[in-house]
Amino acid sequence: MTDAQETAADSSLRTTGGAPPEDGGTSLTGAPKPEPIPLLEPREGIPPVIADASSLADVVAAFAGGSGPVAVDAERASGYRYGQRAYLVQLRRDGAGTALIDPVACPDLSALGDALTGVEWDLHAATQDLPCLREIGMVPTQLFDTELAGRLAGFPRVGLGAMVENVLGFVLEKGHSAVDWSTRPLPEPWLRYAALDVELLVDLRDALEKELDRQGKLEWAHQEFDAIASAPPAEPRKDPWRRTSGMHKVRRRRQLAVVRELWQTRDRIAQRRDVSPGKVLGDGAIVEAALSLPADVQALAALNGFGNRMGRRQLEQWQAAVDRAKALTEAQLPAPGQPVTGPPPPRAWADKDPAAAARLSAARAAVSALAEQLNMPQENLITPDTVRRVCWEPPKVADREAVAAALAGYGARPWQVEQVTPVLVSALSA
Repeated sequence: MTDAQETAADSSLRTTGGAPPEDGGTSLTGAPKPEPIPLLEPREGIPPVIADASSLADVVAAFAGGSGPVAVDAERASGYRYGQRAYLVQLRRDGAGTALIDPVACPDLSALGDALTGVEWDLHAATQDLPCLREIGMVPTQLFDTELAGRLAGFPRVGLGAMVENVLGFVLEKGHSAVDWSTRPLPEPWLRYAALDVELLVDLRDALEKELDRQGKLEWAHQEFDAIASAPPAEPRKDPWRRTSGMHKVRRRRQLAVVRELWQTRDRIAQRRDVSPGKVLGDGAIVEAALSLPADVQALAALNGFGNRMGRRQLEQWQAAVDRAKALTEAQLPAPGQPVTGPPPPRAWADKDPAAAARLSAARAAVSALAEQLNMPQENLITPDTVRRVCWEPPKVADREAVAAALAGYGARPWQVEQVTPVLVSALSA
């Protein structure tokens, strides 16, 4: 066992806790911070990848019999494969050790999810992993999000590596976060990286819990975690093609139709081939074609993103999409923008409603000052959209009770309502 492994095995040394550092070189007491220790190997070595029903049943039994919270992580193949499915799931729990599970070979992990019902799941940036975990039958009933905890506690850098280093004093390997996790077999260095991602997650959770409690924010964090755990699956995005990079250049409805046709064609091809849409055709090429409205394959081939090594058949399928858009009637063309359900963009407020613009300016300044006082990002104190909605259509009588009800109606948690209501009442009154 290496020195780093021995140190990692000593929980009392790892779980140091402490407030967000004031600078990179000293602790809050003024003492020099010790040099971080590289974490090179998982405590029990790299576990075998679970890829069959029998081995999975053993893991389910082991984790059901474990104690305390369970650290959970998932690796996707963003930028390589279509969608956001999980290609590796990592777990660690006292009494069960670490497990690496291949959800391609074992696509139904509902038995594992059921075995962990009522157990706290510790994740980092939970909202990123929960959708792909839900797809394979793993849904937590309670959780602790170490990234969100770091934000609420005021840490300036909340990536897992930065948090483990600043809070626990260990350096995690950073080299494999963006690799193609759909690769089979997975290389040993990748598996080591994956196992280390859950190695200290519970220790980090324990340290952050102490820090949040010290700052009087632990109940706030629990409300945030409960909101994440109880949130329903996100609704499919309406008109996802409108998020194509460079769309701000596309003004005319006919051009928008070309973007839509090319985006939808690309999406069907990417889904069929199980590759990232960007590997089929880049967003830049879609926008180029929309702006140029090429008359034929030759004109299309001259545009950026379509020439190079693209074959005649590929060019013809893209030109066919352009031609379909050009053949649409005016009534079939997409609207210039999506219907706005909330307030207009803030830049338009001064012209549309100067009083609302003044309310928003005062509210933003007040929320910013409060967030600084509480040492957390503004967006974690209250969402900017909530502030805009309350300022655009404030209660008829902007007293504490009415403003608190408005905030709660927009989904603010009780702690947010309690903290933000007084400053918004003042801003709306001003």
